[in-house]
Amino acid sequence: MHQDATAERRNNIAPIPFEADAPFLKVVGELPRELNGTLYRNGPNPQFDSPGAHWFVGDGMLHAFHLEEGRASYRNRWVRTPKWLAEHDAGRALFGGFGRKLPGAPQNLTDGGVANTNIVFHAGKLLALEEGHLPTEIEPGTLATRGYDNYQGGVAGPFTAHPKVDPVTGELVFFGYNAAGPLTPALSYGSIDAGGKVTRFERFETPYASMVHDFIVTENHVLFPILPLTGSMERAMSGKPPYAWEPEKGAYVGVMKRSGTAEDIVWFRGEACYVFHIMNAWENGGRIVADVMQFEEAPLFPHPDGRPTDPEKSRARHCRWTFDLSGNTDRFQQTYLDDLTGEFPRIDDRRAGLKSRHGWYACANPRLPMFGALSGIVHVDGAGKRLGQYLLPAGDTISEPVFVERSKDAAEGDGWLLAVVWRARENRSDLAVFNATDIEAGPAALVQLGHRVPDGFHGNWVGAQ
Repeated sequence: MHQDATAERRNNIAPIPFEADAPFLKVVGELPRELNGTLYRNGPNPQFDSPGAHWFVGDGMLHAFHLEEGRASYRNRWVRTPKWLAEHDAGRALFGGFGRKLPGAPQNLTDGGVANTNIVFHAGKLLALEEGHLPTEIEPGTLATRGYDNYQGGVAGPFTAHPKVDPVTGELVFFGYNAAGPLTPALSYGSIDAGGKVTRFERFETPYASMVHDFIVTENHVLFPILPLTGSMERAMSGKPPYAWEPEKGAYVGVMKRSGTAEDIVWFRGEACYVFHIMNAWENGGRIVADVMQFEEAPLFPHPDGRPTDPEKSRARHCRWTFDLSGNTDRFQQTYLDDLTGEFPRIDDRRAGLKSRHGWYACANPRLPMFGALSGIVHVDGAGKRLGQYLLPAGDTISEPVFVERSKDAAEGDGWLLAVVWRARENRSDLAVFNATDIEAGPAALVQLGHRVPDGFHGNWVGAQ
């Protein structure tokens, strides 16, 4: 896709080549005193250039903004995965992405994991996640890498970057795709209780091999979306795209009772689409309602013959999926709630899997030609109606907005949104703190960094322990 030089200069995807500690950051405005803890963010930041490697497969770099008593500090560290360590020792890239080794890479080096997608805290452990490998445990504060955690052998194979914590039971529900090996149609599914013990782990087959980035958990059900961004070992072996858009395969969503087994899964059919991220889902009588960010065609990946997907259709919009559990139909409904381009949806996580009345996501500025750059935040109610919108100055971009409640017993939505903003003109980043229910007022406080935080994926707030 042709871009002019100005647009080239204006993106924030290139990695930063350093690790840093900034113990005292300038704060513009006033940080709420109740914000005591750390915002951890994760994203791709390749240690070395690797020709042709997809943006998704850059080495994970963690960015930690620590807020305490109105003060702010920052630290960033690469996750020391086996791949990162081997490349650091070699002084060059050894992998080309999606597990492909480069010429001259050591024979015994097989682990291309990058731990670059999310970072979550559960059962006393801070975990850096990506969907192809086990969780990597990180030491809070220092960001030192402790290594893979397989929960005393209770978990094996790929582990999603989007596990869900049940706000009622405290259990972590997770899945993994490519569970029988690369580009296979098997999924794993399991749960880890609030104390960190694996209580379930099993595998099952899906209709076809698909990139399953996120999944859906409600009070009593788990839903697995199998959407036609397909994986093919045959393609990969012949030099074609390992992952490609095949809409003729249609969309499937498997619905399973949390108390049931994989044999009970009911497969619902729908119009071909792609979804990276779920906002929330809940049960409503004999139905399941799920709010997602739906693409008509998968972005960032081509058709099997290498042709790009249609940019007009490769944008996500807030969409509602409805599943009728009565057995009368095997089709699920897909209804767009807004026409605004957006991604990275979040809620007040205390309502995860339950009916929620507030949601937020990063959006593109409809008045700017720079399609694809997320440059604002939208606040929506439980029906998807916009309650507020904030747009950044032209050229600036924003990360996923993370909700932090004012206190444990505060009403849903009462708290703040934390988002990292790239200032294009100054080529550096701010941590912006918004009042979550009044985002139109703009940031209540800005924590200013002297360098930029490259565009990344996901983050989470961990309150002072």
